[in-house]
Amino acid sequence: MEVFLDTLKQLAIDSGFAQLDWKVLIMFVISGVLIYLAIAKQFEPLLLLPIAFGMLLTNLPGIEMFHSEFYQTATIDYGQVLHDGGLLDILYLGVKLGVYPPLIFLGIGCMTDFGPLIANPKSFLLGAAAQGGIFFTFIVAAALPFYTLEEAGAIAIIGGADGPTAIYVAKTLAPHLLGSIAVAAYSYMALVPVIQPPIMKALTTKKERMVVMEQLRPVSKIEKILFPIIVTLIVSLLVPSAGPLMGCLMLGNLMKESGVVERLVKTAQNELMNIITIFLGVTVGATATADVFLTGKTLGIVGLGLAAFCLGTACGVLLGKVMYIVTKGKVNPLIGSAGVSAVPMAARVSQKVGQQANPTNFLLMHAMGPNVAGVIGSAVAAGVLLSVLG
Repeated sequence: MEVFLDTLKQLAIDSGFAQLDWKVLIMFVISGVLIYLAIAKQFEPLLLLPIAFGMLLTNLPGIEMFHSEFYQTATIDYGQVLHDGGLLDILYLGVKLGVYPPLIFLGIGCMTDFGPLIANPKSFLLGAAAQGGIFFTFIVAAALPFYTLEEAGAIAIIGGADGPTAIYVAKTLAPHLLGSIAVAAYSYMALVPVIQPPIMKALTTKKERMVVMEQLRPVSKIEKILFPIIVTLIVSLLVPSAGPLMGCLMLGNLMKESGVVERLVKTAQNELMNIITIFLGVTVGATATADVFLTGKTLGIVGLGLAAFCLGTACGVLLGKVMYIVTKGKVNPLIGSAGVSAVPMAARVSQKVGQQANPTNFLLMHAMGPNVAGVIGSAVAAGVLLSVLG
């Protein structure tokens, strides 16, 4: 009987219940809130749901699926990871080695139509202007005593409203903040329809929002085929650090536009994209351990990330106003807000706000130009930050 009681006592001591503390319980609550937002409110559920569950798994006491200490040193002991690591440790190598985000970009490239951007190259300027929020926020964050330059760069990239890019930069510059940055990035991407309209309306007049733009010219197939090749060459030569993201994005687009590898396009759009999304989400969520997530820095990330996103939207709209003046009223400034890269949600918001002012207006295709330009712009901004700080 005594042996039986000792066994029960030992089981109780070794159980996760005995190791629970208030920090773990708070992380359970945060994970539950994110799961609720993903399911009930459909806030970027494809990634927010696995991120939230990865956060739950990593904070379960004694489960030993992820060991953040394996990745805190400059040099990773891969033998230790493979021998002593749990499931999420092994899957996280795809994040740490920079494999998952470029593969996500491959799938995005297969689903992206760069036609509106090719038809109206001026959209590149709007996509570039919307990245202003990244660099303004970097300057502010770097000036604060709470963050290093590398952390400031990782936080600022949230302003690009591009989750894979934010993860790609954070895993290099500030891996200990990866979970917080990923949650903030995808939360703000989901909140585009809430955050952007007040900024757009505050910076434009009703007359400007009512502008009806001319129909875009048709784009030939040869233009669509040459575009990804030319962009890859120019961007990768100018900013080599952006090469992995840009190369995979444009490879996917080239496969789509070539029309000769339909099977590969379907695989990249569906099976590959879905598998990588699961691995990426769960392992990024696993980095959000209680000791790392429940700090003042996380609150700063939420605030600075919001500021970066708002500033990016404002910069795009303001350049749109300049174009409105220069073209004597031919450009609707609202399309500038779509340059923040949240495809296609930001373009839909431009369309919605434009139609509120003028029910006959149709801005969607015009806004898609800056929107896809923002994808390129955020990748270039990421390359710049990695080149300077990495």
